[in-house]
This record gives sequence, structure tokens and C-alpha cells, in this order.
Amino acid sequence: MKGKNCLIFGGSGQIGRHLIRKLTKNDYKVTVVTRNIHQKGHIIKTQGNAGYIDIVESNIFNEAKIKSLFERADICINLVGILYEKKTSSFKNIHIIFPSLLAKLSKQNNLRHLIHLSALGINEAIDSDYAKSKLEGEKELLKNFPLTTILRPSVVYSTDDNFTTNFMTLLNRLPVFPLYYNGQTKFMPIHSSDLVDIIYNIISKNINSHIIECVGNETLTLKEIIEKLLNLIDKRRILLPVPLFFGKLSAKFFQLFPKPLITEDQLRLLKYNNVVSGKYKTNSDIGFPAKCLFEKEVEKYCYMWREGGQFSKKNVSK
Repeated sequence: MKGKNCLIFGGSGQIGRHLIRKLTKNDYKVTVVTRNIHQKGHIIKTQGNAGYIDIVESNIFNEAKIKSLFERADICINLVGILYEKKTSSFKNIHIIFPSLLAKLSKQNNLRHLIHLSALGINEAIDSDYAKSKLEGEKELLKNFPLTTILRPSVVYSTDDNFTTNFMTLLNRLPVFPLYYNGQTKFMPIHSSDLVDIIYNIISKNINSHIIECVGNETLTLKEIIEKLLNLIDKRRILLPVPLFFGKLSAKFFQLFPKPLITEDQLRLLKYNNVVSGKYKTNSDIGFPAKCLFEKEVEKYCYMWREGGQFSKKNVSK
């Protein structure tokens, strides 16, 4: 299976699970590194047939342990990222130091390819710590391993995401929903399966391109996304534009929680549109346009937030 050994970091998330299924189905062998095999092992093991998946428990910064994994790999895929900082993980560690380590190990072991998941719009978001760390991490990667392909997706959604599912949970519970920046921030949401298809084709067709912006085929404002989700779960809610002053106060409060709804840094990110920049190739440019439509895909799993759950009926009058 020369050229078909993939080393994956961040394989238990929504993108990782889709990717493992895609790769193993096409005869790629994957090694997945996880910090806690007891929590994540059963999730990862069920994504492919026996013999195609190896799970290694390790701290991702344990260079001595992960170094040996590179000796058996042809391709490294990094899906590790955080949206907010915690005491145990900072933007600097996760988005800069760790990718730099992967790039150096990839170079030392002459890997065929390193694929790194970054984020769309980070060039413009100059006052966001998240964006600055992502951008610095990309520079480290390309400096240490020029064969790196960096993918910059817009917001990624699927039944396992933390985007549409969190929004629908909040819309289900709150009579009033706040809109920061009047809900006018633009996104080009991409379904997890479309992003996985892009990654798979880059690997299988050996496509080399330093930065690729990965987007869906629709441009939607945050307000339009919220309205679509409300329509899908058959709810009526007041969408209230929130002045920036109160937005900052609420972000200060929410970021005190272990899993914050929004942080001050995320609020700053919302100032910037999350759409193609025109400076880099997109997934369409390399021949793999997105196929999924936002509303159509979310409709497949939104019933969990409707009255009646799986027994709910679609409101045909809308």
C-alpha cells in the first residue's frame, strides 16, 4: 500500500470522522492520534473496516512518540484547531507550535504531502488573536515544509457540527436571539462531506497548491442563516440587533464559561466577511466545487429541534 498510509491528527471531530470513512473506503490505511483513547477510541474505530485504522494515544506535543509515526506515513493531515483558548490549550500552542512541529517531522521523513486545515478570512481579521495565530501557523508550515497544502474553509456544517446544532438549540430555547453587527456578516458554509471530498481528491490526485479556499456554493449572511434555521425547526423568534457595547459585555460574560457561546475574540471575527478573497485558488478552481446546499442538508437532521422530534411533519405552507 505504498503511498496510502495517512497519519491524521484531529480524527475524532466531524471532519475527521467523515475523512476516515472516505479514506478507508478507498483502501487507504489511517493512523489516528488521540489524547484519550478511552473517550475517542470507539468513535474512531467504527469509521472503517478492521485493519484499516490504527489508533495511537499520545499528547500531540510528545515529539518522541509521534516521531515514530511519521516513519510509517506517506501523508500527514492536521485537523487540530480551537475556537477559544483554555488553560490547557492556547492559540499559540495549537495553531503555531504544533503545525511547525508537524512540518519539521514531515520534512525529516520525506513525506509526500502535508495537508493542514486553517480558516477562511484570516488575512483580513487583523485584530483577532485566533486569526493571527492561524496565519502565523501557515507561515511556519510553508517555511518548514513547502509541500504543505493549506485549506481555508468557511464555516463547516453537518449533523455533528458545533455551528448549526448550537444555533438550533439556542433558537429552540430563547424567545429573543441577538444579532451582532446586524447579522450582516457573510459566510459561504461548506458541508463536511464536500470538504472531505476536496481533501480526498487532493490526496488521490496528488494536487499541490499552497493555499486553497474551500467554500460552499451559496453566500449567506448570518441573519439569513438564522432565518433558514428558524424556518427548518418551525419556530418564530425575535431577531434583535445588539449594539456593539452590549455585545462586548455579553462576550466578556460568556467567555467565563468552560464552553463559551461567544468570546470577545469571536466577536471581533464577526466584523469580517467569511467569503473568498480572490487572492487564492478555490475548491472550484481545482475542479471540486461544493455540491451540498445549506438548507437541504440541514433539513436532514433539523427534526431533532422541532416539536415532535423525528415524528414532526414538515410545514408545507412555507
